Amino acid sequence: MRTVAFVSQHGGSGKSTIASSLAVAAQDMNEKVCVIDMDPQGSLMNWARIRAVGDIDVLASGAARLPSVLASLERRGVTLVLLDTPGAEGAASSAAMQVADLNIVPSRPSLFDLWASARTRTVIEEIGAKFVFLLNQCPPTQQTTRVQDVVEALEEMGGLISPLILARIEYQDAARRGRGVTDLNPLGAAAQEMRGLWRSITARLAPAKAGRSAQKAA
Repeated sequence: MRTVAFVSQHGGSGKSTIASSLAVAAQDMNEKVCVIDMDPQGSLMNWARIRAVGDIDVLASGAARLPSVLASLERRGVTLVLLDTPGAEGAASSAAMQVADLNIVPSRPSLFDLWASARTRTVIEEIGAKFVFLLNQCPPTQQTTRVQDVVEALEEMGGLISPLILARIEYQDAARRGRGVTDLNPLGAAAQEMRGLWRSITARLAPAKAGRSAQKAA
């Protein structure tokens, strides 16, 4: 079982929206997916109620219950767990960072988000966890000076996963309907972005998992 956490010390970075569409995209690739909503706002719990299909389990959990919940999911044969965390420091974010095989730090192309991303990076590095930045909600014209500056800054701070996620209305439409962009519009550009993101995450998860196994053996 592989575990991916979406973490950020700043609200509004799009963690829940990305997590919901990524869950659907990964399930399309034959992953048995469970989403754990650790945010008191319960955005993904609401998404699951609207979805009303039951194909993707969404559970609520705090920091204290997380280890036992993950153990139970592994026994059930879940292959991928996505953790959605609050947009602030605290026990939930800390617990998610520590158990994740890969932490994804979404950032919008703004100075405030860069500052928040730098704070999140510091926390993750202190516990020795693996992380990567994800640039989200980029303007439709990608190659703007502002976006390029943020790309370079995030690369310098620790690495940027591809592709860049553009500000597309499909993401909001899918979330509002309890869907992911890949089942809302399978041939759309947003669906291609999510499939590309899942491929990039998969490539990073293999070495991350190997590193964790080596640490446990030591």
